[in-house]
Amino acid sequence: MTKVTAINHKEGLKTIITAGNHQLIVDEPKDLGGNNEGVNPHELLASSLASCTTITLRMYVNHKNLPIEDIHVEVDVETDKANKTSSFKRKIQIHGHYDESVGKRLLSVANACPVHKILEGSIHITSELNQSF
Repeated sequence: MTKVTAINHKEGLKTIITAGNHQLIVDEPKDLGGNNEGVNPHELLASSLASCTTITLRMYVNHKNLPIEDIHVEVDVETDKANKTSSFKRKIQIHGHYDESVGKRLLSVANACPVHKILEGSIHITSELNQSF
């Protein structure tokens, strides 16, 4: 199980995320009331898919000793509030020497990244309100 903590103090929208031994800042742009001190939550979600894809591909490439240099992944997220749907468009660029069959396998590996599987699956969210932790 993955556990992440988000804390917002009284001033502004800046939120400190703690995951294991790591911290990052999430905020909103100034036009939405934040101070633009970090990525916004939508960017963070897209970052999860992009980074998981990149890491999964790199692990596969290293395991197979493929002559791959850089892996670039770009993710755009579009939300349709009226229909309560979201679409993720992922563009993957893999720099190196490989043939079409390896390219097809790399795309299959990208589609098997754990975050991709979570986002494609059924997601259930439960919430509870506690007076204090």
